[in-house]
Amino acid sequence: MDGFSDLAFFGLLNQKGSMAATAQELGVTGPAVSKRLAQLEARLGARLLNRTTRRMSLTPEGETYLVDGARLLHELEALERTVSGHQASPKGLLRVSATLGFGRRQVAPALGRFVERYPELEVQLHLSDRPVNLVEQAFDVVIRFGEMPDAQLTARLLADNRRILCASPAYLQRAGIPATPRELARHACIFIREGDETFGTWHLRNGARTETVKVRGALSSNDGESATGWALSGHGILMRSEWEIAAQVAAGALVPVLPDWHLPPADVYAVFRTGRHLSAKTRALVDHLLSWFADQRGRSNESWTRQTRR
Repeated sequence: MDGFSDLAFFGLLNQKGSMAATAQELGVTGPAVSKRLAQLEARLGARLLNRTTRRMSLTPEGETYLVDGARLLHELEALERTVSGHQASPKGLLRVSATLGFGRRQVAPALGRFVERYPELEVQLHLSDRPVNLVEQAFDVVIRFGEMPDAQLTARLLADNRRILCASPAYLQRAGIPATPRELARHACIFIREGDETFGTWHLRNGARTETVKVRGALSSNDGESATGWALSGHGILMRSEWEIAAQVAAGALVPVLPDWHLPPADVYAVFRTGRHLSAKTRALVDHLLSWFADQRGRSNESWTRQTRR
């Protein structure tokens, strides 16, 4: 087997996570996969995987072979496109990661339309409320909130996404409407535990004025839809991204609180590997997402309301 073929084989083995799944994908037997791995390790003179009856894990040498090998394969693909003189048509497997709520409600419909346009593509969507490592976990594109501070990755803005404070009319009638950020301290507030933000501390800005407020509340969750449900039921004031609550605000079920004050944004980005040549499939997906979310760049939350009804 040549080196590039071995790199592709090892990448597939790591992606599938087991000898049996890899054998099924390749249309060979499990022992054939085990034998090829043994031949690869013998050729390199290094163990690439720690193997037990239940799981496999990368050795340090295996991690180097996987990560640097993926880069070499991408460079080879780019070289072949350059030599052939044309852009290859999108085909093959694309692995995409997104957060649970946004991925389910916004990214999944976009991917459904994408594969209709490119029938030779297979797309795997991974949804998680935990951060992922694009390179180590072999994703092609990660949809995330906020730019990724990694010079080896490229982030393209898909959508502007403000965060706002809101509450139900029933709660505001019962507890009163705060007129300043400091008055939030006497209100019941609903928290979403996410990212590295300081829990229970809200930062607000109005022109040159800034306020940092420590707020309290009995309810918190790492699930945005649960938190939104509590706000709709009148349990307190919620800070939430506009894509999550645009429809409820438009319908009057939630009312913006302190609308003249702004919260740190949570803009939506598509993150992918930096390189002179993107693969055709990754380029096609990023272009599709930029088009799909075009209404959400530089617009009000009315465009998010239209998006939820698309």
